[in-house]
Amino acid sequence: MKKLLEVKDLGINFGGLAALSRFDLELDKGEIVGLIGPNGAGKTTVFNLLTGVYEPSSGFINLKGRSLVGKPSHKIVDYGIARTFQNIRLFKDISVIDNVKIAMNSSMKYSVFSAILRFRDFWREEKEAHRRALELLDVFSLREYADMPAGSLPYGKQRKLEIARALATNPEVLLLDEPAAGMNPTETKELMETIRLIRDKFNVAVLLIEHDMSLVMGICERIAVLDYGVLIAVGTPHEIANDKRVITAYLGE
Repeated sequence: MKKLLEVKDLGINFGGLAALSRFDLELDKGEIVGLIGPNGAGKTTVFNLLTGVYEPSSGFINLKGRSLVGKPSHKIVDYGIARTFQNIRLFKDISVIDNVKIAMNSSMKYSVFSAILRFRDFWREEKEAHRRALELLDVFSLREYADMPAGSLPYGKQRKLEIARALATNPEVLLLDEPAAGMNPTETKELMETIRLIRDKFNVAVLLIEHDMSLVMGICERIAVLDYGVLIAVGTPHEIANDKRVITAYLGE
C-alpha cells in the first residue's frame, strides 16, 4: 500500500557542498512525525524541498504517487502540502478572518468578471469561505478576534492563526516549522493539544520541526533525526531518546 508521502534519496547541494544527502521519509494519513537535529542540520532545507522552494539535486518526492519535484510552490499547495514558518508570516495589518480567507483564494471558482460585478456565484462562494474561516477560527478559539488586525494578537495566538491559515488550503500534509518557538510552557501545552485536535479533526499528517523536546517526545509517534544533512536515526520517541548516535549528536549525555 502506497504511503501518503514518500521521500527517497533526497539531496541538494549548495555551491558544491551537500546540504542534504540521501534523505528518506514516509508519512501516512493521521501521523504526527517530528524532525529534529542541531541548528544547521538541514531541517528547514527539507521543508523547502517538500514545498518547492528548492529543487532537489537528487531523489524524489511523491504525494499519493504524484511527483512533486519541479512543481512550483503554489501547485504543491494545491496538491495538498501546506506549511507554517519559523518566523511568523501573517498579513498583520488585515483582519484575522481575512488572513484565513486569503488562503482559500486558489479554491475559489468564480471569474474575475463575476467578482468585479458581484454576481451571485461570487457572493455564494464568499459566504461559504466566510463560514469555513469562522469554523477554523473556532477550532483555535480565535473567533472572538476575527475582526481584529492579525498583528494585534498575542504571540501564541498569532502562531495558532498561522496554522489555521495553512489548514484553510485543505492540506493532506501539514508542515510545522518550530511551532512552539517563543511560547511559554502553558502555550506549548495548548499547542500540543491543538496539534492532536488538528490531526483528529482534519485527518492530516503532521511533520514538525521543533527544538522543544518535551513537545516532540510528548506528541510524535515517530521521530527522524538529522545531523549535518544526513539522516542518522528514525524511530519512536523511546528509541530516539536511547539512541547513542542521537545522544551524541543532539540530545547530549
